[in-house]
Amino acid sequence: MTDFTEFDDAPVGETEEAIEDERSEARDRHPAGAAAIARRVAMDTPARITVVSLVFVAMMFLFVFPTRSYLAQQRQVNDARHSVQVLRAQNAQLAREAQRLQTPAEIERLARSQFNMVFPGEQAYNVVPPQGVATTTTTP
Repeated sequence: MTDFTEFDDAPVGETEEAIEDERSEARDRHPAGAAAIARRVAMDTPARITVVSLVFVAMMFLFVFPTRSYLAQQRQVNDARHSVQVLRAQNAQLAREAQRLQTPAEIERLARSQFNMVFPGEQAYNVVPPQGVATTTTTP
């Protein structure tokens, strides 16, 4: 295991200087390494842009799209609740009408008006307009 105690007691500025000295010595020993380091530094900007772009796209997938889906689902839930409320009101109205239609007076009224029915012993009359007489009031 390597002993790094020589840098532990040194001030921060001296540690950075020592690291920079080691880098410059490595560049001097390996001229091809200097070119590689220069290329690495030159590619840092596009690489950073790429990484930032990927992070941005990941954030979009992680936060924006699920949020949009959640809000759309909430809108659908609210629409469904409204539809249920309207259907319950219509159901209550139809239940009241069904009760009204079950009363004897309403049954008699509908039988007389829609089916021309009468009780036994009653006589039904049908008034027919005279033939040849127009029943409209329009003029030619």
